Amino acid sequence: MLSSSRIFSTASKEPLRFLRFSSTAPVIPKTQKGVIFYKNNGPLEYKDIPVPTPKPTEILINVKYSGVCHTDLHAWKGDWPLPVKLPLVGGHEGAGVVVAKGALVNNFEIGDLAGIKWLNGSCMTCEFCEESNESNCPDADLSGYTHDGSFQQYATADAVQAAKLEPGTDLATVAPILCAGITVYKALKTADLRAGQWVAISGAAGGLGSLAVQYAKALGLRVLGIDGGPGKEELFKSLGGDVFIDFTKTKDQNKDIIAATNGGPHGVINVSVSERAIQASTEYVRPCGTVVLVGMPAGAVCASSVFNHVVKSIKIKGSYVGNRADTREALDFFDRGLIKSPITVAGLSELPQIFEKMEAGKILGRYVVDTSR
Repeated sequence: MLSSSRIFSTASKEPLRFLRFSSTAPVIPKTQKGVIFYKNNGPLEYKDIPVPTPKPTEILINVKYSGVCHTDLHAWKGDWPLPVKLPLVGGHEGAGVVVAKGALVNNFEIGDLAGIKWLNGSCMTCEFCEESNESNCPDADLSGYTHDGSFQQYATADAVQAAKLEPGTDLATVAPILCAGITVYKALKTADLRAGQWVAISGAAGGLGSLAVQYAKALGLRVLGIDGGPGKEELFKSLGGDVFIDFTKTKDQNKDIIAATNGGPHGVINVSVSERAIQASTEYVRPCGTVVLVGMPAGAVCASSVFNHVVKSIKIKGSYVGNRADTREALDFFDRGLIKSPITVAGLSELPQIFEKMEAGKILGRYVVDTSR
């Protein structure tokens, strides 16, 4: 059984000379609790592991809470072509307190609140980094994938890419913003919609979807949500969504969506991990509309009829997390109280059970793990 509470609200070998400590710096232990796996689909072991030492350009964060993303499940299972670092500590939505920093770090101080994102670091010298597309950097370092992530009590992050959090921020509820929030906010920007237009969120009651609904409303959009299962319509409506389509109950989903939006949504944000749902979105999107791909089901293909694609003049775009400006903007919506994280808090030790619920599609909103238990 998962012991959880639901909330709706707002080993490196670097020598010590490369670290900066203040006279009031907290005592950092040599070991910590974390969840680690040694092979894909292998046991998720909750155990004592070493506390990492930050490199000269990194900060060490005492992680208090970490969101659990579908990407973490993919990383553990080895679903994607990019191989993961093994052994690996997953997680990339970590929120906590800076307890140490490398000698070259000037933008964080001990005691600051900081967030760990999917993009842990990048080269900052290639053409993609120069154009603020750091996530497309060929040398990108990814939290919980190529870099040990936030499913541990202490984790490192490149100081340039780490998210700076406002003093007093609720660390449990901000955790999902650090990946899910930034990702859907960037996807909505990619859809290039205007206030008053319709956007469909496919997977509207999940971790990304529940935030996408709120960002869309904050941007002045009309929101149609697509999902299925108990409690999902209620959650969607509680977040301000306009029209909900339960794909488990409708006889003709595409027809219902087109009718409800008077011709189809102007944009579709695909955050569900369903190849079938992605294909459907290319069919019900409004002529001249934009389909944005975010969720990445293993081995999936986005199939779009060439005739339909051409005659309707639709656009299909991929949107991959966000850059530093997207991060700042997404966090600003949260700081102003426009975005609330519908979360369920459980202990870090319960991560295997959370993954089971995730695979079964039984999660409303986002699970966040408390690293102290």
